Amino acid sequence: METNKNQTNTKTMKLKFTTLLFTIAIIVFSGINASAQSKAKKPVAKKGSADIAEGKALIAKSDCLTCHKLDMKVVGPAYKDVAAKYPPTEANFNLLIAKVMNGGSGTWGPVAMAPHTNLSSGDVKKMIAYILSVK
Repeated sequence: METNKNQTNTKTMKLKFTTLLFTIAIIVFSGINASAQSKAKKPVAKKGSADIAEGKALIAKSDCLTCHKLDMKVVGPAYKDVAAKYPPTEANFNLLIAKVMNGGSGTWGPVAMAPHTNLSSGDVKKMIAYILSVK
């Protein structure tokens, strides 16, 4: 009878230990996932007003205003719509730099945006900083 009691205690201890390990694993993996998600969505430090002002000036000197306006769709989306769709994250800056420099279509409809290979990525980043600052 004593042996059965010891076996029951051993099984209970193993079950508690397994449950504890499983709980710790869930906590650890949840923390890793949350950390990865927060890094992926981490906003870029707000661009300085000098970069934003320079971006606005660069847009004024470019052909951008032929197809885009501040608050209404022309051929391409309004800058306010772009700012609403894309939070200012590093990933979005990289995505939008590539879209401006390489051109593309499909995100805002079938009309393609021409590539702007004559612009530097630094200038495009400032232009995007202005666009994403528009609210």
